[in-house]
Order: sequence, then structure tokens, then C-alpha cells
Amino acid sequence: MTDIRRTILWVVFVTSLFLLWDAWNKHNGQPSLFGGPARPAATAASAPGSAASAGVPTASAVQTPAGAVPQPAAPAGGEQVVVTTDLVKATFDSIGGQLVRLELLNYRDANHPDQNVVLLQNVVLLDRVAAREYVAQTGLITGQAGVALPTHLTPMTVAPGARTLADGQDSLTLRFETAPLDGRRLVKTYTFKRGDYAVGVRHEFVNEGSTPVTPQLYLQLARDGNAPEGESHFYSTFTGPAMFTSTSKYKKIDFKDIAKNDAGHDKTANDGWIAMVQHYFASAWIVNAEGQREFRTAKIGDNLYTIAMVLPMGEVAPGASKALESQLFVGPQLETSLAALAPGLEYLKDYGWLMPLSKPLFWLLDKLNSAIGNWGWAIVALVVLLKIAFYWLNASAYKSMAKMRAINPRVMEMRERYKDKPQQMQQEMMRIYREEKVNPLGGCLPILIQMPFFIALYWVLLSSVEMRNAPWIGWITDLSAKDPWFILPILMTASSLVQVALGAKPPDPMQARLMWFMPLAFGVMFFFFPAGLVLYWLTNNVLSIAQQWYINKKLGVA
Repeated sequence: MTDIRRTILWVVFVTSLFLLWDAWNKHNGQPSLFGGPARPAATAASAPGSAASAGVPTASAVQTPAGAVPQPAAPAGGEQVVVTTDLVKATFDSIGGQLVRLELLNYRDANHPDQNVVLLQNVVLLDRVAAREYVAQTGLITGQAGVALPTHLTPMTVAPGARTLADGQDSLTLRFETAPLDGRRLVKTYTFKRGDYAVGVRHEFVNEGSTPVTPQLYLQLARDGNAPEGESHFYSTFTGPAMFTSTSKYKKIDFKDIAKNDAGHDKTANDGWIAMVQHYFASAWIVNAEGQREFRTAKIGDNLYTIAMVLPMGEVAPGASKALESQLFVGPQLETSLAALAPGLEYLKDYGWLMPLSKPLFWLLDKLNSAIGNWGWAIVALVVLLKIAFYWLNASAYKSMAKMRAINPRVMEMRERYKDKPQQMQQEMMRIYREEKVNPLGGCLPILIQMPFFIALYWVLLSSVEMRNAPWIGWITDLSAKDPWFILPILMTASSLVQVALGAKPPDPMQARLMWFMPLAFGVMFFFFPAGLVLYWLTNNVLSIAQQWYINKKLGVA
């Protein structure tokens, strides 16, 4: 009876883990393995001028204060201006001076290897139907009745100048300017720097009218609610808005919470930034100077969401002007450079609650890669160092397993002898354990102590864009993609089965079958995991097998 209860508990435990994992996938917008809806797909583009297609800054997008003059419908499309640097190819629309497309020249899209990774997709040209909607927008609003200000829908004129960062040139400037609107102009200047994914953005408001104006600058990111193309159903990463303030720190905001008006984020603060996050990459509006600001999120159309930061510029008298400096980061989540841009920006690379362990592990992994020159071998080296650090804990666990394996024939014989007397069977089993000085849980506790470290390393490898397009050996040309020939997953599954063979055999046949089934079940999942993760797990298994075999041999256990 005791063994039956134990078997039932094992089944419940494994099933619960599987269901929790599936629920976590659904929580992050992934399809359930049992069917059911995933995150809503993008619908066809809305009619020109609608809030869904343009993110009009009225009650939907940046929520213009009551009394502000309604903005006109978005024009059909403006001049497309393409800027190319050593890192990016950025496309702007002269309607509002919006950034509507950006390609990362040093990163290839795993789903389209012949193209660069596209973060921001053009959705402003309203005669086009786009599968993705993801743009960076800015403009001015005010609470003053009867005052119209330039928004991201206002046509702008682009100043002439170079559009490509030439060899030897350190920076490149792109300048947009609106025509006077009741004597009021907005000048928007983008400054690209060599080797930098952060673009300096200067907004200058010029008041040539006859009355003072109190403008507010909004910095906005608009995106559809779809997960990035090609994202795996076997592991989940966050896609959606995020923000940071010194009060509430880093906060991820689910699209579904925005849709329910239940985002639950800070509405005002004296510092902070906003972002849109996806696996490996992010965009963020950053204003490092302290000062009052508002944070707003909204669902502005079918499967289209915005996050905005609104900053007051103060009163601007007639004949005066005022400028506000900001940065627009669009690029990879490189941990070593994010922290230098703004306080808390390193949290865009999300390690979850194990960040205190993950950050030093990544630091060590980065140092190993610098020394070795290969991320794959750096992973192997890091796992070796962890196994060395935990050698004595593992030795204790494997000794306990070896002793359990050694007494297994006695236990099996005793179970057969007392199969109709479960109480005596239990008493006799405890007597054998006492005589042989065996702790049935001795093999579990050391492993449980190590689990947080290996889970933290899992998140390091899953979250690090450094693994993207990083080769290891031979057929493994991208550690962030699955093994194209499935060699690593097959070896990993085989090594897990070897570990089962070397370990203590459960006395109950059903438990024994379950122990053989679990590596096969998890092995199937690893067929679709990034090669870097499988390499880490395979290395861990091989080192565990070597230590367990050595201890078995030392103790004379067959």
C-alpha cells in the first residue's frame, strides 16, 4: 500500500509539473498543448484615419486632456526617409517623424535567415496591410482649450543631409520640422552614433504665436499583441510593454491587463522609462533627467496597444522656445551595455526571481567566452566549474544512491516475502535501512540544493541574445536555435537514460517504469529547445554520469 501511495504521488507530481508548465505557456500567450486559443492574431488594417490604424492621440492613444483640439485624420502617407549606420537601417515617415521600421544589421532572423531582424514594422502607410504593427511615435499635447499642437500625425519636412554614416564619421543627424500651426512649430532631431543602439532624440517647441502655451511631450511605443514569429511553444518568454521607476522598479505589463484597464502600474513618477520587450530584443524611450512624468497604457484598436510617457515642458512664452532631450533605444538586450544607458534598463533582460544568481552566472559565462572565444565551449566550461563547486554535494547524493542500489536485491526479496503484510514490510524495510546506514532521501537533498543554480543558468542561456547566431562546432551554427539534426537532444535523452540505469532502482515496478519514462518525455521537449540549452543539460548529464559511475565502482556496486 505504501508503494502504491508513493507511485500515485509521483504521478500527481509529474502531472502537476506538466500542467503548471502548460498553464505558464498559456499565461504568456502561447497555445496550450491541449488546444484552445492563443494570443489573438492581428486583424486586417483598420480604415485610414481610425484609432486602430494610426494611434490617434485622443481618448485612445496618449489620451489628450479634455478640451484639447481634436486632431485630424492621419494623412495617407509621407516621405520615407532611410538612415543607415554601422548597426541599423532605420526608416522614418515624414508624417510625424515616426520611426516605422528598423533593421538590426548584425543580427539575422532565424525565421528568415536571408533578412535582418526587423523590430519596428511600417504601419503608418495606411494603404498597406501589415502583418505586424510596431512603431515609435512622439508629439505634443496640451490641456489648454483651443490650442492645437503638432502630433505624430502632423506632416513634417525633413532637412537635407547625409543618410548613411560614412567611414570615419562618428554621428549622423536627421532633422524633421513641422510647418507653423497657429505660429507653433515642433523640431524633432534624431542623432545616431557609431556603435550605439541608442538614438538621441531632441524635441524643440517653438512658440511664434501670440499667447503662451504649456505643451506636454509624449513618447510612445505602439505594438500589436502577437508573440514574435517563430517563438517556441515549448518554452515561454515575455512579450509586451514594460516600465521602470525608482519607486516600483521594473514592471512587465500584460497586453490582456491593458485590454481590461487593469494594468496596475505607476501613473506618475519623477523618473523612469518605458519599453516594449520581446525575446532577445527591446525598444525603450529613456529620459534620464529627473522630472515629473506620466505613464499611460491603452488598447487603441483590435490587438493594438500603446505605452506612453508624457512629460510637461512648462510654459513657453510667445517668441520663446523650449527643448527636451531623450533617447530611443532599439536593439538587442546586451546586458553589459543596457545598464549604462539608464538605471534599471538591464532588467529588460529578464531572469525572473533568480536574478541574484543569474547575473553572476552570466558574468562568469561572459568571462569564459572572452578567454575561450566560443560561447558553446564557454557553456561547457561553466557547467564544469559548477560541477566542481558542488562535487562533494553530488558525491554525497551518489553515495546514497549507490547504497540504495546495493541493498536493492535484499529489498526486493523482502518485498516478495512480505507482500501480503504491508505493515511488516515497512518495518523490515526500515530495519534494513538502519543496518546499512542508508537514508532514502539522501540522494535528493543535495540535488535540491543545487537546483536554483542550474535553473538560473537555464534562464541565462534562454535570455542571452549573445547566444543568437553564435556557433559552437560543426553543425551547430546558432546556439539560440534548435539542433537542425537533433544530435544533441538524442545524446541528452540517452545520457538521462544512462543516469537512470546507474541510479537506485525503485522497488515498485510501476515506479521503475515511471523513472524510465520521464527522461523520454522530457527528451521530446528538448528536441525543440535552443542548442545552447541542450548543450548545457547534456554536459551536466555527462559529468554526473562520470561521477556516479566512479562512486559506484569505488563502492563496488554493480
